[in-house]
Amino acid sequence: MTQLNSKRRRFLQGLGVAGAVAVAGCVGNADEGNGNGNGNGNGEEPAADTEESLASAKPVDVDRVAADPTDIPAPVDWTEPRHHEISMTTTEVTAEIEPGVTFDYMTFDDQIPGPMIRVRRGDTIHLTLTNSEENSMPHNIDLHAVYGPGGGAEDTTISPGESAEIEFKAMYPGVHVYHCAVPNMDYHISAGMYGAILVEPEDGLPAVDRELYFGQNELYTKGAPGEEGHHAFSFDKMKAEEPTYVTLNGEAYAFTGNGYGPVTVQKGERVRVFFANGGPNLTSALHPIGNVFDAYYREGDLVSEPGRFVETAPVVPGSVAAGEMETPVPGPIKLVDHALTRAARRGMLGVIEVEGEPEPEIFNPEP
Repeated sequence: MTQLNSKRRRFLQGLGVAGAVAVAGCVGNADEGNGNGNGNGNGEEPAADTEESLASAKPVDVDRVAADPTDIPAPVDWTEPRHHEISMTTTEVTAEIEPGVTFDYMTFDDQIPGPMIRVRRGDTIHLTLTNSEENSMPHNIDLHAVYGPGGGAEDTTISPGESAEIEFKAMYPGVHVYHCAVPNMDYHISAGMYGAILVEPEDGLPAVDRELYFGQNELYTKGAPGEEGHHAFSFDKMKAEEPTYVTLNGEAYAFTGNGYGPVTVQKGERVRVFFANGGPNLTSALHPIGNVFDAYYREGDLVSEPGRFVETAPVVPGSVAAGEMETPVPGPIKLVDHALTRAARRGMLGVIEVEGEPEPEIFNPEP
């Protein structure tokens, strides 16, 4: 087990997390890849891990896998059932978990979480899934919004270079997970194969000013957090449920000043966060530091009365939560898993930066 490299140490210091982790306001100011003989989609597992140094970091296939949290389909504005043609491609790509640390991911459309599908209850979806010919493993898709065998998985299992088509009606409202469900589904989900399908109620959702889309998943690797090099997948760590990283949108600290930057919103905007927990194993204790969800929809349920002023809420693996926040004062809202070691040491922290003039009557840092 190596010591934290200097690049990562500076990175954590930039978040206000270094050495003995400083916890101020929960967290201060802000550890089997494909093609490596490490398992496949058919249920085969590699030999047990051995203690050895990591290989050098690999060249990356894509600049990032972290999905843009603002890239969400527009709200439903139709009142009669529609037909949708939707296509997705499964890919196996090498990218960085954090600077200097590479991993062989599996994705839907090169992003984690996969693209959000957004429809209205009663709509019909014709879905085409393609397994890239450059892949090495079979893949499929199980949509939790589908009545049908395996949520569609049985009829979409395809080898590299193949495509499959299914058609289904969105019979029940809610925001639901979809994921790969081949025999090694825990491995494929851990490596990034999950996303969300939003089926809006017939009358739609309450209007908000901004919507954001995030996902949490665990990465189980043969390295330590921050250890530079190429991190092969570890079945041993996954079976022990001891992740190296717990990521937001597939990468460590992606939406911070040391990553791609915070997600910005304007003071006074009402913000809805869709939060998918791909897992495959850990329940997230979702908390927006410096705020609360004044309306919170648990486990995909968008038709029951929401929880009110929820500070921290469990998001179980294989579910999606939706939470709404007011933004009356400027400053960072830190989105974390309040199992705080995951935020402080394993990557599960992102920042929503509220921009605008101070509001000293609500919060005054210099009274």
